[in-house]
Formats: sequence, structure tokens, C-alpha cells
Amino acid sequence: MTIFNRNDKPADTGTSGAAPAPKPAAQPVAQPQAAAQPLSPPAKTGASMPSVISKALKITGQLESTEDIQIDGEIDGDVRGVGVKIGNNAKVKGTVYGDEVELAGTIDGKIEAKKVILNGTARMSGDVVHQDIKIESGAFIDGHLKPEFGKTASKSASVSTLKPVATTGTSPADKAAEARH
Repeated sequence: MTIFNRNDKPADTGTSGAAPAPKPAAQPVAQPQAAAQPLSPPAKTGASMPSVISKALKITGQLESTEDIQIDGEIDGDVRGVGVKIGNNAKVKGTVYGDEVELAGTIDGKIEAKKVILNGTARMSGDVVHQDIKIESGAFIDGHLKPEFGKTASKSASVSTLKPVATTGTSPADKAAEARH
């Protein structure tokens, strides 16, 4: 009871002993409403917010998330996420893996993703392995575009089954040329 009395001291000094009892009952009702309001907006969105690497951060090492990542700073290492967005002034030195990778900044490395979007401000130095790609006017790419995402296992299996063809040293064209002379 002393804890409640301490919170009610300002109310007790201005009123009689019987009046403060209704006021504490009204105050706890107001406090839960205020606490419930901040919790409501995340429940309404339904989608989780991406992890953000702000422009003030520089990370050296591997970055992994089971959800989306928004990079506005610098990463020196590989990045793995479901959806990876690399902002205008962001720089990544390494490989970026994801279901969807959107590049507006700079990557010096490689992208491996199902869907790749290179915005007009994108600067890509390295290969892009993809299933689906969108390149906006103004994007710069110094590397190869490889529409092979998800096919690496089947491609390596088919390559291993190929065998070199034996050659006899003379082709049919060479034999025809010898016959004419």
C-alpha cells in the first residue's frame, strides 16, 4: 500500500482521504491504453521490418539474416538474406545471396539471387547469377550475367558425364584436300 500511496501523494495533498481512491482507479485505466497504442501498429503491418545497416556503419565479416536486409552503409564480406536491398550510397565488397537482391549502390563481388533488380544508380563489378533480372537505364555492370540460378547442380552433373572425343589427326576436309593433290 505504501507504493500506491507514494504515487498518489500529489493527489492526497490537495484533496480529502476519500477522494484519492477513485483517482488511482482512473489512472491505471489510462496507462494500459497508452501502452496498448504503441503495440498496435506492428500488429497492423503484418510484415516484419528489414534489418537496417545504416550509412554510419561499416561491417567487416559475414552478414546473415533469415529475413530482409536494408544496407545503407559499408560491408566488407558476404551478405545473405531473403530480400537484400543495397541503397544508393551503400558499398558491399563480397558476394550477395538472396531470393531477391535490389542494387542501387555499389557491389565489388558477385550477386546470386532468384530475382535481381539493378537500379539506374547501380554499380556492379562482378558476375550476376540469376533467374530473373531487371536492369534500369544508367546501371553499370562490369561482369557476366548468368541466367543459371538454381541450375548449378544439374549443370555440373551433365558436365561430368561428357567424355572427350578421340581424333584421328585428319578431318574429312583434310582427306578431301589430299585427294585433290
